[in-house]
Amino acid sequence: MTDAADALAGAEHRTTDVVVVGGGVAGLVAALECARLGLGVTVLERAERPGGCVGRIDLDGLALDSGAESFATRNGSVAALAERLGLADHVEKPNPSGAWLVWGEGDTPKAAPLPRTGVLGIPANPLGDDVRAIIGWGGAWRAWLDRIRPILKIGRAERLGPLVRERMGQAVLDRLVTPISAGVYSTDPNDLDVDVVAPGLNEAMTRAGSLSGGVAQLVGERRAGTAVLGLRGGMHTLVDALLAELSRFGADVRTGVRVTVLERRDPNPSDVQAVPSSWRAVGDLAAADEDAAIVVDARFAIVATPAHVSRELLAGIATEAALAEEWPDAASVELVTLVLDAPALDAAPRGTGVLVAAGTPGVTAKALTHSSAKWPWLADAAGGRHVVRLSYGRAGSAGPLTGLDDDAVTGLAVRDASALLGVPLDATHVRASGRSAWRDALSQAAVGQRDRVRALEASIDDEPGLAITGSWVAGTGLASVVPHAIEAAGRIRHLALHIADDA
Repeated sequence: MTDAADALAGAEHRTTDVVVVGGGVAGLVAALECARLGLGVTVLERAERPGGCVGRIDLDGLALDSGAESFATRNGSVAALAERLGLADHVEKPNPSGAWLVWGEGDTPKAAPLPRTGVLGIPANPLGDDVRAIIGWGGAWRAWLDRIRPILKIGRAERLGPLVRERMGQAVLDRLVTPISAGVYSTDPNDLDVDVVAPGLNEAMTRAGSLSGGVAQLVGERRAGTAVLGLRGGMHTLVDALLAELSRFGADVRTGVRVTVLERRDPNPSDVQAVPSSWRAVGDLAAADEDAAIVVDARFAIVATPAHVSRELLAGIATEAALAEEWPDAASVELVTLVLDAPALDAAPRGTGVLVAAGTPGVTAKALTHSSAKWPWLADAAGGRHVVRLSYGRAGSAGPLTGLDDDAVTGLAVRDASALLGVPLDATHVRASGRSAWRDALSQAAVGQRDRVRALEASIDDEPGLAITGSWVAGTGLASVVPHAIEAAGRIRHLALHIADDA
């Protein structure tokens, strides 16, 4: 065991019960679970504002989401957290008009409403009018063949892309499934694990005898009501509420701290003043002098940083075999938000947003959200202005905005918005614009990722008082992250109570 912190004679030293490395939603939720038990908690976050992918951007007097702007309703965990934080009355439904799809091979992209009855774009009724509008009669008949081909020729499917291509053809894969895969997971469907992104689909296919039949069963089992909800004022208000509650319980949230070392520590029996500590986190203070640092000794540690940071911190703690696994590259996603004066958008010509098929001519973005059309509260706050968000970056490809200055990015985003919304837009319509980059997202939905995560978790099972959490181990979206963070904190809480009982 190295003791790099001993060399930091001038570092700020702190002692606490729990150190949480990473102040995204996972880290904040885990920290709150521990603080509510009465444990002392210190959160160390690299950015200047906590929240991670649930961020905020201020444009033209509007406080807007720079990351996640909704949450899935499955399992009810996020709504329950919002209620605990006093935000139950702030939960709102989106406009039900739905999104559109844009595709094309010629000079002018085509557009149509996205079919509603399906799973990840896989249609339950391949011959439906809304499906044919996008893939044509030829694509629809090819997809319908799935109904008469024996499912035994497929068996249990592992990868989403090959399953869709084999059963329903290339048109369904390219125009319906791939845009949703890129928009939701920033991952090619060829790399998505069917059992992760569509739980129960393999079993439903077997029962129904076809892919579309299996999709129809899953659609039929969905609970009535919207699949996503949001918060009035934006999802970033969830972070504000978490921070307020952490402050109420006395937790210390430090920003601008880049943790570089996490190591085991043995309690010092000669120091009767010290709280017995098992873990030490060492971080650089980004806003301070070049050599300024902070050292936090704690009985317990929770690692809630992105995948590549977590794996670096766990070196020497997790087994070499678990860390040596071939991990996929993280997705690079950049969001561009525009505030527009454009009365032509009042009618929400493309619903609440647009997904883009790869290769669509004249369009660089992979998706657009017409935020002020999607959320009634934002339309009220915008007072006639329109807010649109464009997403850039596909897995396995270089970021299309890399190297572009802000003016160039704004110009590209306006041109894309005009093409995707079917409304002439130019620089004169722009009141404000901003960009937010997320370059470290690693989806658990990739084939093999669950096994890699399980191997890593198993390799630290015997480490007393250490837990890991975050989207790269929990899965995509707050509905996956929140319960996983609560579970990770629960292991620390249980150990803390057990130690207290033995004392």
